[in-house]
Amino acid sequence: MKHALRATVAVIAAAVLVPLTGITAAAAPTPTGPDGGAAGAAWTAAHEGAQQYPNVFIEWDVPITMSDGTVLKGNVYRPADASGQPIDTPTPTVVNMTPYTKLVSNLGDSATAIPSLSDALLNFFREINLSGTPVSGLGELINGAGNGQIRNFTVDRQLIKSGYTQVVVDVRGTGFSQGEWDMLRGREQADTAEVIDWASKQAWSNGRIGMNGVSYSGINQVQVAQQNPPALKAIFPVVPGSDLVNDVLAPGGGFGFNFIPLWLGAINGLKWVPDLASIANGQFDFEWLRDRIDDPFTYLDVLVSAYTAQRMDDLDPRVKGLLSDSSEARQDWLGDPGQIKVPTFVYGGWHDLFTYSESQIYNEIPLPPGQKQLMMGNTYHVSSGADVGRNGGPPRLDIMQRAWFDKWLKGIDNGVDSYGPVTLKEQGGGWITQGGFGETAPASQRSEYRRMYLSSERSGTANSLHDGSLTGDANGDTARLTVAPGLTTLCSNDAAQATAGVLSIIDACAKDSRIAETNALTFTSAPVAEATTISGPIALRLNTVQDAADGYWTATVNDVAPDGTSTVLTSGQLMASLRQVDDSLSSRSANGDYTDPRAYTSLDRRQQTVPGEVTTLDIALSGTQAVLKPGHRLRVDIFAGNFPKGLPIMPMLLDTGLKPQHVQLDPNRPSFVNIPVRGNPGW
Repeated sequence: MKHALRATVAVIAAAVLVPLTGITAAAAPTPTGPDGGAAGAAWTAAHEGAQQYPNVFIEWDVPITMSDGTVLKGNVYRPADASGQPIDTPTPTVVNMTPYTKLVSNLGDSATAIPSLSDALLNFFREINLSGTPVSGLGELINGAGNGQIRNFTVDRQLIKSGYTQVVVDVRGTGFSQGEWDMLRGREQADTAEVIDWASKQAWSNGRIGMNGVSYSGINQVQVAQQNPPALKAIFPVVPGSDLVNDVLAPGGGFGFNFIPLWLGAINGLKWVPDLASIANGQFDFEWLRDRIDDPFTYLDVLVSAYTAQRMDDLDPRVKGLLSDSSEARQDWLGDPGQIKVPTFVYGGWHDLFTYSESQIYNEIPLPPGQKQLMMGNTYHVSSGADVGRNGGPPRLDIMQRAWFDKWLKGIDNGVDSYGPVTLKEQGGGWITQGGFGETAPASQRSEYRRMYLSSERSGTANSLHDGSLTGDANGDTARLTVAPGLTTLCSNDAAQATAGVLSIIDACAKDSRIAETNALTFTSAPVAEATTISGPIALRLNTVQDAADGYWTATVNDVAPDGTSTVLTSGQLMASLRQVDDSLSSRSANGDYTDPRAYTSLDRRQQTVPGEVTTLDIALSGTQAVLKPGHRLRVDIFAGNFPKGLPIMPMLLDTGLKPQHVQLDPNRPSFVNIPVRGNPGW
């Protein structure tokens, strides 16, 4: 306790002395472990305690004019004195670009505006515990709201009161902003850079800009950081993506049939909500109305075309563009984190919508560890942060965000740059810190890739279409195993993931695959002899036979407990016709096997299958970190489809004929999973 108190005093002293006087305070202690040790306690105390300023002053709907004349609207939240007046001292500024309208941010802010109510509400959310019940996932969704998610998504008054200005801006074509929604594409990316420049030049800003936000706002941060605008000094993206087609829009070629329509519908509905205050004072923006009339339902017509056009030639050109690796639209949505030069802290989840991208963003940023950091929880999109802030885990996300900005926007030596740099919640275990993840991990923490071969030999552990085995050595199996499209994936971890975590409240589906496996081919290993770590991306080499011109394949890698519970660790999917691999974005293990085979997912490179002939597929499964406890087994599940997470566009769906698909086991062309292992499993 004494050490934590001294650390707290040092950090608070630095917060006051460095920005105001230039006097350097005593250095903070080096963080130790996932909770940050004494340094982590100091970050928590600094954020939860009394702040430098008592109030927040809000300027509503400030117009920000873009270079093409379009006017965006932003709310500006400034530190204020006891009388409620904004302070005169320029402060660092944190920008959040949102498509969900500032009204949503206002609602979240209003719920936490009164300190006593805020503390009570957030503590209530944090303390909900439904573990051991059939709906433990519901408790985790609620926990996420209390562990920083609300403040990261909306407005963090504690951050503002500590001496930051926060600006929340409706992106073009949403909320109260003019224009047509450009959904994370080039014009919106240019807008973000212009907003940063505008904010840096305001009287209330000291010119040092950070960015924060969740999901869409996290993606927006990664995109603009690639441009390296001069005023941008740090970003804190929560659950961001950088390969949006393969992450969520059309993973493996199957459109996200569940999440995408609901999400598009929500934003298109919200963008029609008018500025009632402007109507009341006679200053209604008729240009806003004209823009909405010109573009009433952005991209919903694209989705309709994807599922009504029966021939490729009849598809809306925008659908073809999204599924063409050479199109401008696709290039806008394919990020390049290798261009980022500002300190970046990425938070993600093993079952998030953007799981694949989150570790990739960290790995590709060309900054030293510490200036870039990665935290991965065992969470879904809407439960982000559910497992932080407790049991030796990392501090809450709002606390980590404050520590990050204090370091890079205020220059406070609080030790956060020595945290991590990779902090992971191991599936099946607890929180750990590492020097990297996957290919960036130090040699002592790097996994060794090994093949586990698919075998038709019965394992006696699964109630599935075929209960096969995984063997450590090559086998001579020559069976042809058949699986047909079905609907058991409605009750699956992938369905929970595809609904952004909403269906994760049903434990029997999200945390146990046995219902889904009744229409799957399963391949299960012998139990591990010792605790075995799985760490990194995973690849599946699968020899397939289609009865039609195409097929849709999904694979999961699972941890099977002695009681039979089959928990998904990671998953991947691929249309057989979109199997061509982009080697420039892929990686291989020392023996030449793929560890991360990234398909082009492009209609330009489509190769239909020949019915009855063997087609070899390399399927990428998102990276993961997990511990198989002694007595647990590794399992691969294979499905002929993945509804509702993925549904091929109509022309490709018709090409599959919804016919059965086959895995062809052949010792001369083995099917295997390339798995990254640390430890002695005894296989």
